Amino acid sequence: MGIRIVTDSSCDLPAEVVAKHNITVVPLTIRFGEEEFQTISPKDFWAKCAASPTLPETAAPSPGQFEAAFRQLKAEGATGILVINLSRALSATIQSADLAARAVDGEIKVAVVDSKTVSLGTGLIVVDAATKAAAGASLEELVARAEDLAERTKVFGVLNSLENLKKGGRIGNAKALLASALAIKPVIEVRDGKVEEGGRQRTRSKSLAFLKDVLSKNLPVESLAVLQADCDDADAFIASLRDLYSGEIVVGDIGAVVGTHAGEGTIGIAFVTPK
Repeated sequence: MGIRIVTDSSCDLPAEVVAKHNITVVPLTIRFGEEEFQTISPKDFWAKCAASPTLPETAAPSPGQFEAAFRQLKAEGATGILVINLSRALSATIQSADLAARAVDGEIKVAVVDSKTVSLGTGLIVVDAATKAAAGASLEELVARAEDLAERTKVFGVLNSLENLKKGGRIGNAKALLASALAIKPVIEVRDGKVEEGGRQRTRSKSLAFLKDVLSKNLPVESLAVLQADCDDADAFIASLRDLYSGEIVVGDIGAVVGTHAGEGTIGIAFVTPK
Protein backbone atom coordinates (compact mmCIF):
# COMPACT_ATOMS: atom_id res chain seq x y z
CA MET A 1 0.00 0.00 0.00
CA GLY A 2 2.92 2.37 0.62
CA ILE A 3 2.64 5.71 2.40
CA ARG A 4 -0.81 6.94 3.47
CA ILE A 5 -1.85 10.54 4.10
CA VAL A 6 -3.85 11.67 7.14
CA THR A 7 -5.33 15.11 7.78
CA ASP A 8 -8.12 16.67 9.85
CA SER A 9 -11.60 17.90 8.97
CA SER A 10 -10.57 21.57 8.89
CA CYS A 11 -9.00 20.95 5.46
CA ASP A 12 -12.41 21.45 3.78
CA LEU A 13 -11.60 19.07 0.94
CA PRO A 14 -14.65 17.83 -0.99
CA ALA A 15 -15.62 14.23 -0.18
CA GLU A 16 -14.96 13.12 -3.75
CA VAL A 17 -11.38 14.44 -3.59
CA VAL A 18 -10.79 12.67 -0.26
CA ALA A 19 -12.08 9.41 -1.74
CA LYS A 20 -10.16 9.78 -5.02
CA HIS A 21 -6.83 10.22 -3.24
CA ASN A 22 -7.52 7.70 -0.44
CA ILE A 23 -7.00 10.34 2.26
CA THR A 24 -7.86 9.62 5.90
CA VAL A 25 -9.62 12.51 7.66
CA VAL A 26 -9.71 12.67 11.47
CA PRO A 27 -12.61 14.94 12.54
CA LEU A 28 -12.63 17.80 14.99
CA THR A 29 -15.69 18.11 17.23
CA ILE A 30 -18.29 20.88 16.91
CA ARG A 31 -20.41 21.67 19.99
CA PHE A 32 -23.71 23.54 20.11
CA GLY A 33 -24.34 23.61 23.83
CA GLU A 34 -24.86 19.98 24.83
CA GLU A 35 -25.00 18.75 21.23
CA GLU A 36 -21.79 17.42 19.70
CA PHE A 37 -21.06 16.68 16.05
CA GLN A 38 -18.04 15.26 14.28
CA THR A 39 -19.79 15.33 10.93
CA ILE A 40 -22.42 17.91 10.02
CA SER A 41 -23.37 19.16 6.58
CA PRO A 42 -22.75 22.84 5.77
CA LYS A 43 -26.52 23.33 5.29
CA ASP A 44 -27.33 21.94 8.74
CA PHE A 45 -24.40 23.80 10.30
CA TRP A 46 -25.49 27.21 8.99
CA ALA A 47 -29.09 26.54 10.04
CA LYS A 48 -27.94 25.78 13.59
CA CYS A 49 -25.70 28.86 13.62
CA ALA A 50 -28.60 31.10 12.58
CA ALA A 51 -30.70 29.73 15.43
CA SER A 52 -27.96 30.03 18.06
CA PRO A 53 -27.28 33.28 19.97
CA THR A 54 -23.69 32.19 20.59
CA LEU A 55 -21.02 30.60 18.44
CA PRO A 56 -20.52 26.85 18.55
CA GLU A 57 -17.28 25.61 20.05
CA THR A 58 -14.64 23.53 18.28
CA ALA A 59 -12.45 20.90 19.89
CA ALA A 60 -9.34 19.19 18.54
CA PRO A 61 -9.40 15.43 17.98
CA SER A 62 -8.02 13.38 20.85
CA PRO A 63 -4.69 11.59 20.52
CA GLY A 64 -6.71 8.38 20.66
CA GLN A 65 -8.60 9.30 17.49
CA PHE A 66 -5.35 9.73 15.59
CA GLU A 67 -3.86 6.58 17.11
CA ALA A 68 -6.90 4.56 16.02
CA ALA A 69 -6.53 5.94 12.48
CA PHE A 70 -2.82 5.06 12.41
CA ARG A 71 -3.42 1.51 13.60
CA GLN A 72 -6.19 1.02 11.06
CA LEU A 73 -3.93 2.16 8.22
CA LYS A 74 -1.17 -0.16 9.44
CA ALA A 75 -3.66 -3.04 9.46
CA GLU A 76 -4.57 -2.15 5.87
CA GLY A 77 -0.92 -2.47 4.86
CA ALA A 78 0.46 1.08 5.09
CA THR A 79 4.26 1.19 5.33
CA GLY A 80 4.36 4.75 6.66
CA ILE A 81 2.03 7.65 7.42
CA LEU A 82 2.29 11.39 6.78
CA VAL A 83 -0.01 13.60 8.83
CA ILE A 84 -0.68 17.15 7.65
CA ASN A 85 -2.70 19.29 10.05
CA LEU A 86 -3.98 22.83 10.28
CA SER A 87 -1.68 25.43 11.79
CA ARG A 88 -0.21 24.65 15.19
CA ALA A 89 -0.81 28.30 16.10
CA LEU A 90 -4.57 27.90 15.65
CA SER A 91 -5.40 24.50 17.14
CA ALA A 92 -4.19 21.72 19.42
CA THR A 93 -4.93 19.21 16.64
CA ILE A 94 -1.31 18.76 15.65
CA GLN A 95 -0.30 18.16 19.28
CA SER A 96 -2.77 15.26 19.38
CA ALA A 97 -1.25 13.86 16.19
CA ASP A 98 2.25 14.17 17.69
CA LEU A 99 1.21 12.25 20.80
CA ALA A 100 -0.43 9.53 18.73
CA ALA A 101 2.67 9.23 16.53
CA ARG A 102 4.76 8.58 19.64
CA ALA A 103 2.23 6.00 20.85
CA VAL A 104 2.74 3.89 17.71
CA ASP A 105 6.49 4.45 17.50
CA GLY A 106 8.19 1.15 16.74
CA GLU A 107 5.08 -0.21 15.03
CA ILE A 108 4.81 2.15 12.06
CA LYS A 109 6.68 5.29 11.04
CA VAL A 110 4.54 8.42 11.36
CA ALA A 111 5.66 11.94 10.40
CA VAL A 112 3.61 15.01 11.35
CA VAL A 113 3.82 18.26 9.37
CA ASP A 114 2.37 21.64 10.33
CA SER A 115 0.67 23.06 7.23
CA LYS A 116 0.94 26.55 8.78
CA THR A 117 -2.39 27.36 7.18
CA VAL A 118 -6.11 26.49 7.24
CA SER A 119 -8.99 25.19 5.15
CA LEU A 120 -8.11 24.46 1.53
CA GLY A 121 -4.63 25.85 2.07
CA THR A 122 -4.06 22.69 4.10
CA GLY A 123 -6.12 20.78 1.56
CA LEU A 124 -3.86 21.68 -1.36
CA ILE A 125 -0.81 20.40 0.53
CA VAL A 126 -2.66 17.21 1.45
CA VAL A 127 -3.71 16.48 -2.14
CA ASP A 128 -0.17 17.12 -3.38
CA ALA A 129 1.19 14.67 -0.80
CA ALA A 130 -1.40 12.02 -1.63
CA THR A 131 -0.65 12.32 -5.34
CA LYS A 132 3.09 11.93 -4.81
CA ALA A 133 2.61 9.10 -2.31
CA ALA A 134 0.58 7.20 -4.89
CA ALA A 135 3.43 7.71 -7.35
CA GLY A 136 5.84 6.02 -4.96
CA ALA A 137 7.52 8.89 -3.10
CA SER A 138 9.22 7.97 0.17
CA LEU A 139 8.09 9.32 3.53
CA GLU A 140 11.20 11.49 3.75
CA GLU A 141 10.52 12.95 0.29
CA LEU A 142 6.91 13.62 1.19
CA VAL A 143 7.85 15.40 4.41
CA ALA A 144 10.36 17.64 2.62
CA ARG A 145 7.82 18.50 -0.08
CA ALA A 146 4.99 19.22 2.42
CA GLU A 147 7.24 21.44 4.54
CA ASP A 148 8.27 23.33 1.40
CA LEU A 149 4.65 23.84 0.34
CA ALA A 150 3.72 25.00 3.85
CA GLU A 151 6.07 27.96 3.35
CA ARG A 152 4.58 28.81 -0.05
CA THR A 153 0.84 28.30 0.49
CA LYS A 154 -1.30 31.42 0.86
CA VAL A 155 -4.91 31.81 1.96
CA PHE A 156 -6.97 34.98 1.64
CA GLY A 157 -10.65 35.30 2.53
CA VAL A 158 -13.38 37.89 2.56
CA LEU A 159 -15.86 37.81 5.44
CA ASN A 160 -19.42 38.70 4.52
CA SER A 161 -20.07 40.26 7.91
CA LEU A 162 -18.62 40.71 11.37
CA GLU A 163 -21.50 38.82 13.02
CA ASN A 164 -19.44 35.79 14.05
CA LEU A 165 -16.64 37.99 15.35
CA LYS A 166 -19.23 39.87 17.38
CA LYS A 167 -20.73 36.65 18.73
CA GLY A 168 -17.27 35.41 19.61
CA GLY A 169 -16.53 38.57 21.59
CA ARG A 170 -13.71 39.63 19.27
CA ILE A 171 -15.40 42.86 18.27
CA GLY A 172 -17.86 45.16 20.03
CA ASN A 173 -21.49 45.58 19.00
CA ALA A 174 -20.99 49.24 18.07
CA LYS A 175 -18.08 48.49 15.75
CA ALA A 176 -19.96 45.61 14.16
CA LEU A 177 -23.01 47.81 13.55
CA LEU A 178 -20.83 50.55 12.07
CA ALA A 179 -19.07 48.12 9.76
CA SER A 180 -22.45 46.76 8.67
CA ALA A 181 -23.78 50.26 7.95
CA LEU A 182 -20.69 51.09 5.90
CA ALA A 183 -20.82 47.70 4.11
CA ILE A 184 -17.20 47.02 5.09
CA LYS A 185 -16.01 43.57 4.07
CA PRO A 186 -12.97 42.56 6.16
CA VAL A 187 -10.24 40.67 4.32
CA ILE A 188 -8.24 38.08 6.25
CA GLU A 189 -4.91 36.49 5.38
CA VAL A 190 -3.13 33.53 6.92
CA ARG A 191 0.45 34.61 7.66
CA ASP A 192 2.96 32.48 9.56
CA GLY A 193 0.18 30.16 10.62
CA LYS A 194 -1.98 32.90 12.12
CA VAL A 195 -5.07 34.70 10.84
CA GLU A 196 -4.26 38.35 10.28
CA GLU A 197 -6.09 41.31 8.80
CA GLY A 198 -5.42 41.45 5.07
CA GLY A 199 -7.34 44.62 4.27
CA ARG A 200 -10.80 46.14 4.12
CA GLN A 201 -13.07 46.68 1.16
CA ARG A 202 -16.25 48.72 1.07
CA THR A 203 -18.37 46.38 -1.04
CA ARG A 204 -18.65 42.70 -1.88
CA SER A 205 -17.74 43.30 -5.51
CA LYS A 206 -14.62 45.24 -4.53
CA SER A 207 -13.61 42.52 -2.11
CA LEU A 208 -13.85 39.84 -4.81
CA ALA A 209 -11.86 42.06 -7.17
CA PHE A 210 -9.27 42.35 -4.40
CA LEU A 211 -8.95 38.56 -4.18
CA LYS A 212 -8.53 38.33 -7.93
CA ASP A 213 -5.86 41.03 -7.80
CA VAL A 214 -4.00 39.12 -5.06
CA LEU A 215 -3.95 36.04 -7.27
CA SER A 216 -2.82 38.05 -10.27
CA LYS A 217 0.14 39.47 -8.36
CA ASN A 218 1.28 35.96 -7.35
CA LEU A 219 1.14 34.30 -10.76
CA PRO A 220 2.17 31.79 -11.86
CA VAL A 221 0.82 29.61 -9.04
CA GLU A 222 1.33 25.85 -8.74
CA SER A 223 -2.24 25.14 -7.65
CA LEU A 224 -5.42 27.03 -6.79
CA ALA A 225 -8.53 26.45 -4.68
CA VAL A 226 -11.66 28.43 -3.90
CA LEU A 227 -13.31 28.04 -0.51
CA GLN A 228 -16.82 29.30 0.09
CA ALA A 229 -19.50 29.28 2.75
CA ASP A 230 -22.92 29.10 1.08
CA CYS A 231 -22.14 31.94 -1.36
CA ASP A 232 -24.53 32.74 -4.21
CA ASP A 233 -21.74 34.44 -6.14
CA ALA A 234 -19.18 31.61 -5.87
CA ASP A 235 -19.73 30.23 -9.39
CA ALA A 236 -19.36 33.66 -11.00
CA PHE A 237 -16.23 34.34 -8.98
CA ILE A 238 -14.67 31.02 -9.97
CA ALA A 239 -15.48 31.71 -13.62
CA SER A 240 -13.76 35.09 -13.36
CA LEU A 241 -10.55 33.41 -12.18
CA ARG A 242 -10.34 31.49 -15.47
CA ASP A 243 -8.94 34.68 -17.00
CA LEU A 244 -5.89 34.16 -14.81
CA TYR A 245 -5.57 30.41 -14.27
CA SER A 246 -6.30 27.62 -16.72
CA GLY A 247 -5.54 24.64 -14.45
CA GLU A 248 -7.84 22.67 -12.18
CA ILE A 249 -9.45 24.76 -9.42
CA VAL A 250 -10.32 22.76 -6.32
CA VAL A 251 -13.62 24.08 -4.95
CA GLY A 252 -14.68 23.27 -1.40
CA ASP A 253 -17.37 24.26 1.05
CA ILE A 254 -16.06 25.90 4.19
CA GLY A 255 -16.96 23.40 6.86
CA ALA A 256 -18.01 23.80 10.48
CA VAL A 257 -14.50 24.12 11.91
CA VAL A 258 -13.47 27.17 9.85
CA GLY A 259 -17.05 28.37 9.37
CA THR A 260 -17.50 28.80 13.11
CA HIS A 261 -15.05 31.67 13.03
CA ALA A 262 -15.42 33.00 9.47
CA GLY A 263 -19.20 33.00 9.18
CA GLU A 264 -21.67 32.34 6.38
CA GLY A 265 -20.95 34.15 3.12
CA THR A 266 -17.18 33.94 3.48
CA ILE A 267 -15.32 33.33 0.23
CA GLY A 268 -11.60 32.91 -0.28
CA ILE A 269 -8.73 31.61 -2.34
CA ALA A 270 -5.86 29.30 -1.49
CA PHE A 271 -2.85 28.94 -3.76
CA VAL A 272 0.75 27.77 -3.83
CA THR A 273 3.24 30.41 -4.93
CA PRO A 274 6.17 29.50 -7.20
CA LYS A 275 9.62 28.88 -5.78
